Amino acid sequence: MRVLMFGWEFPPYISGGLGTACLGLTKGLAHLGTEILFVLPRLDSDEEGHHLTLMGANRIRAKVGISEIRQLRERLAVLEVLSPLRPYLTEVEYRTLIEKNELITTEDIFAELENDFAGGYGENLMAEIVRYSLIGAHLGMSQEFDVIHAHDWLTAPAGIEAKRVSGKPLVVHAHALEFDRSGEHVNQSVYDIERAGFEAADRIIAVSHFTKETIVHRYSIDPAKITVVHNAVEKERRLDQLRVAKPFKEKLVLFLGRITFQKGPDYFVEAAAKVLEKNHDVRFAMAGTGDMLPRMVERMAELRLADRFHFLGFVRGADVERIYAMSDLYVMPSVSEPFGITPLEAMVFDVPCIVSKQSGVAEVLEDAVKVDFWDVDRLAFEIQDILENEERAGELVEKGRETLKKVQWDHAAERVLDVYRQLTGGRS
Repeated sequence: MRVLMFGWEFPPYISGGLGTACLGLTKGLAHLGTEILFVLPRLDSDEEGHHLTLMGANRIRAKVGISEIRQLRERLAVLEVLSPLRPYLTEVEYRTLIEKNELITTEDIFAELENDFAGGYGENLMAEIVRYSLIGAHLGMSQEFDVIHAHDWLTAPAGIEAKRVSGKPLVVHAHALEFDRSGEHVNQSVYDIERAGFEAADRIIAVSHFTKETIVHRYSIDPAKITVVHNAVEKERRLDQLRVAKPFKEKLVLFLGRITFQKGPDYFVEAAAKVLEKNHDVRFAMAGTGDMLPRMVERMAELRLADRFHFLGFVRGADVERIYAMSDLYVMPSVSEPFGITPLEAMVFDVPCIVSKQSGVAEVLEDAVKVDFWDVDRLAFEIQDILENEERAGELVEKGRETLKKVQWDHAAERVLDVYRQLTGGRS
């Protein structure tokens, strides 16, 4: 089986949650004998992954005639959108752009067709998505493959174009939706791209039943078209010890993720204040960046938590592992989380977890502590009880270890490969 796969992230080039999932899934598929050509927007070397072939759209010079450009412009009229546009645009940022009324059209995009891909999530993101779709069409004509796999809305147009020219089946993998990122204040253009991808797909893979239900009800997609494949986690622990020495004696409660509406950082801060009212021998850490960070710093100051609440900024690589290893409890209070891989990462380091009921990962964490994101009183109670009850904390650690034995990328890859086979008539 040969797969043409489009993705906007892949470690180490960009290694956010989407990239981490792409790495784990492709490793699992490679173990099952699948050949993968993975196309990134930008790649600056001839390096190939150990288990797949990486290709940068910035290194492909497809010859595109004016007629093809005009036809693509008509098909991608939905992409005449607000700019600059980012994949995790917040409500505040969105309203600012509306007030500025900054528009970019496909005319602007194709006038700069020869510009290089920047990669990432910069100000020209939407222009790059359109041009990336041209590369998708080029690869659809020039490469040999059995199935197309596009990850999230950024690559859906490229997948659609590759399917159009090749006639091969298209799988669209939904890792996150606009309703997760923006709540009810969705960016209509992003929603339209997502829906176009879902409608064009021969099969949709959703990372949770939570995400599947949203696709069915918010995008009017037939549920029979959607297969749920839960994410997993790499269980390799590069640090030799379970615990890294802390520079303080208090127990540490961790929040790690984008500090945005979707992740519920405000509920974490409020719960911290309630816990510290009763137990001052606890510290809280918030790792990450985002548009809500200034507000969280202000709220922490208002609640007088400065000596017990730490903002760590963006952490990556070994620093992520160190902060997990120092933590005594991990909390994910997301408002809307399609999956949420960080609790599984914390469990690798034997850290008990509390997760939002409004998350996909709650579906695979049968024995984890689950709370409604808005129930700050319950969250504070559970934090304090786990920290003070060593027996309960130990039981959660043991249950976490059992969960990790079941949640493996090889299992997820088997389900994805089964989807490929269904679409290609059983070809292996």
